[in-house]
Amino acid sequence: MEVMSREMAISSPEELVLPSFDKWKYKQYFEFHGWKDSRNIHVTCRLCRDGKILSTARNSTSNLLKHLESIHKNEDLVATCLTNTPQTRKRRKYSELNGEELKGLVSAYIVEDMLPLSTVDSPTFRAIIKKIPLSPSVKLPYRKAYTSWLDRKFTSMESALKSSLEGIEFVSTTADLWTANNKSFLGVTVHWIDNITLKRRKGALACKRVMGRHTFNVIASEISRVHSFFGLERKVVATVTDNATNFVKAFKIYQSLDKAETDLDEEIEEDFHVPNNLINFEDISETLSMETDANILLPPHYRCASHTLNIISSTDIEKFLTSRTETKLLYRGSISKCSALWNKCSRSSLASECLEELNLRKLLVPTNTRWNSFYEGIKRITEIPKAQRKSLFLKLGIKCLSEREYDFLVEYTRVMNPLARGLDILQGDDCHYGTLLPTLEAITLTSLTLKDSLVFTKELVDFIINCIINSKDALLAAISHPKFKLRWLNDENRREEAKRLLIEECRKLTVEETPNKKVHKAENNDFFVFHDEYRDTYSADNEVINYLKAENKIEVLEEFSTVKKIFIKYNTPTPSSAPVERLFSLGGQVLTPKRNRLSDGRFERLLILRYNYAFTKES
Repeated sequence: MEVMSREMAISSPEELVLPSFDKWKYKQYFEFHGWKDSRNIHVTCRLCRDGKILSTARNSTSNLLKHLESIHKNEDLVATCLTNTPQTRKRRKYSELNGEELKGLVSAYIVEDMLPLSTVDSPTFRAIIKKIPLSPSVKLPYRKAYTSWLDRKFTSMESALKSSLEGIEFVSTTADLWTANNKSFLGVTVHWIDNITLKRRKGALACKRVMGRHTFNVIASEISRVHSFFGLERKVVATVTDNATNFVKAFKIYQSLDKAETDLDEEIEEDFHVPNNLINFEDISETLSMETDANILLPPHYRCASHTLNIISSTDIEKFLTSRTETKLLYRGSISKCSALWNKCSRSSLASECLEELNLRKLLVPTNTRWNSFYEGIKRITEIPKAQRKSLFLKLGIKCLSEREYDFLVEYTRVMNPLARGLDILQGDDCHYGTLLPTLEAITLTSLTLKDSLVFTKELVDFIINCIINSKDALLAAISHPKFKLRWLNDENRREEAKRLLIEECRKLTVEETPNKKVHKAENNDFFVFHDEYRDTYSADNEVINYLKAENKIEVLEEFSTVKKIFIKYNTPTPSSAPVERLFSLGGQVLTPKRNRLSDGRFERLLILRYNYAFTKES
C-alpha cells in the first residue's frame, strides 16, 4: 500500500481522475476496482458471474475490449455516449489574445466575408467578442480607429507584394474595365511562376476608378502607372486583355519600339501582305496626344484566348449558320423556340412550377457576361426526355421543337462541346500559357473525329478549325512545358519545326549569358580569347534532346536550366483574362447597392485586401 500510494503521488491529479476507462463507451459493463500501480488499473467485469478482476492500462482499454469480444461475444453490447460532468471535465486553458491578434482575426472575418466596416460597431458583434478571453487592456476598436488600422494593414500587404515581385524576372498582367453602380473601374492582376517551386502565383495590383471616356490613351496611362508603381516596367512579358478596340489600340500605339519591330517582322513572316501604295491617314489630335504621353510604354499584348473562343462559339458561328440556306431556317427556328422557353421560365413563377411538376432541373438561361452559357443552355434543353419536353412546351403554350430541330440542336452541342471544354480549361487559375496550343489542337482533333457522323453541321467543323491560329510565343510555351513537349503535335514536320524553334531559343539564351562568363578570362591577359560557338551550340542541342526524352513532370526542369528559363518566360502569361474577371466578381460583392457611398479608395483597398489575402499573412 505504501508503494502504491507513493506511485500514485507521482502521477498528476488530472491523470488519476480521468483514465481512458472513464470515457470508454463500454464502461457500464465494468466496475472500477482500484489502481494496480501508476500506469495500470483493476476493474471487475459485471458480465462475468464470478466477478472476474481484469487489469488494463490507464491510457488504453484494449484488454477490456478483447475480453468482451472473446468471452461475451454473444452479448448484445450497447455503446453509451458519456458526457463529461463538471467533476470529471478537464480544465482547458485558453491563451488570451493581444490587441493585434484580435484585430487580425476581426479583419480576416470582415475582409474575407466582404462585410461592411460598420460590423465592428454592431452591439451583437461586440457582445460576441466580449466572450473571447482577452488581455485586460485589450478592447476592440470602433469603426474609425479600426479603419485606420486596416489602412496600415493594406500598406504592409502592398509592401509584401512588392518584395515578392522584386526577385522575379518575368511577370504577366491581366487588365479589364468593369462598371458597377454607374462607376467604372480598371482592374489589373499580376501573375508569375516561382523560380524554386515552379508554382503559379498571383496578386491584384489595382482596381482604379476611371473617370470620363474609356479612350485608348486613358487606358494606356493607367496601366503604365500601375506597372511603374510596382516596378514592373521591364519585367512584364505580356498583358492579357479581351478584344475590346480601346485595349487593342492602346497596346498597338504605346507598345515599346523593339517589340513593335518584332511584331512587324512576324507579320511579314506570316505572309500578311501590306500594299506599298497604301496611304495611312492619322488623326492629328491622336498624334498630339501621343507626344504628350511619350513616357508611356506598354508591354506585349496578348488577346484573351477565352474571349476569342467565345466570339467564335457565339457570334462567328451564328453568322456562319445563318449564312447557309441548309442551316439558316433550322438554326433560327430552333433557337427562337429555346429563347421563348428561357423567357417564360425566367420571368414566370408558373413556368418554374411546371418544371418542378415534371421533375426537371432548372433551365440555364444564357447571359452575355458568362462564357459557355449559350451552349450550356441549349444542352440542358436537349437533355430533357422527349415526353417531358413535349409536355413542358404544351403547358407553357410554346410551339414544340420538331424532331428535325431537336436533332439539329443535339448535333450543334456535339460540335460545340470541344470548344466549351477548351474554354473551361483555359479559364483555370493555374493555367499556363503553354496550355493554349495543345488545347486548340485537342479541339481540332476532336472536331475532326465528329465530322463524319454529322448531318447538318459538317462545314461548321472546318469553319472552327480555320478560326484557330498559331503563335510563336504560344508554341515555345507549349514545347517548354514538360506536360506537353511535342506530344500534342501529330504532324512530323510540325514536330521538327517546333524542336528547331526550341533549340534556337536555347542557343540565343546561351549566347546572351556567355559574355558574363568570360569576364574572368581577361585577367589571364590571354591575347587569343575566342568564342567557342560550336561548344555553345552543341550544349543547347544536347539540352533540348535530353529534355524531350525526360519525364513529363514539372520537376524535370531542374535538370535543364536553359529550358527552365524558357518555360518560366513563355508560360508566365495566362491564356485568358479570367483572373481579372474574378477580381470584378469579388468587387460586385463588396460594392453592393447598400454600400454605394463607399469611397473609391476604400473600395479598392477592401477588394485588393480580399484578393491578396495570402500576402496579408506574409506581412
